Amino acid sequence: MTTNENSPTTSEYTAEHTPRMQWTQHAPDVYKAMARMDGAANKGLDPVVAELVKIRASQLNHCAFCLDMHSKDALAAGESVQRILHLSAWEESQHFYTPKEIAAIELTEAVTVLTDGFVPDEVYAKAAKHFDETELAHLIAAIIAINAWNRFAVTTRMVPGHYTPGDH
Repeated sequence: MTTNENSPTTSEYTAEHTPRMQWTQHAPDVYKAMARMDGAANKGLDPVVAELVKIRASQLNHCAFCLDMHSKDALAAGESVQRILHLSAWEESQHFYTPKEIAAIELTEAVTVLTDGFVPDEVYAKAAKHFDETELAHLIAAIIAINAWNRFAVTTRMVPGHYTPGDH
């Protein structure tokens, strides 16, 4: 964090909320299964694409815990601050992303926000154009995994801000 005259001191920030529960302690087998699924999904996926997908889904799901984690992981892996910041407005900032990354981001939005009740054919076709079937299967699994992680974190009010890259 940079400081200047207009920045509040740490003591002026609002207090952290408390988590509703430590779900991983109460359902360790579920946590382990989720971690295995997440790991398996990401094995077949470009790490840059994986982090962009995790950040975008977390933005859509308002998951501060996962935004904190995956933004830090992306930065630690060499991702630029500019690309992370523009991800929430990627449609107006497409020039920061490759066509393959845009296809992954679009698919992430379609799978995450199922307001129409389905993933549009054109979104799926665009992703299929940029990812072979194995990569696409892993991409879909990664999108589903981050959505599940988001829902655990948001429901149990996991507290953002304490994650250090490499912790998980």
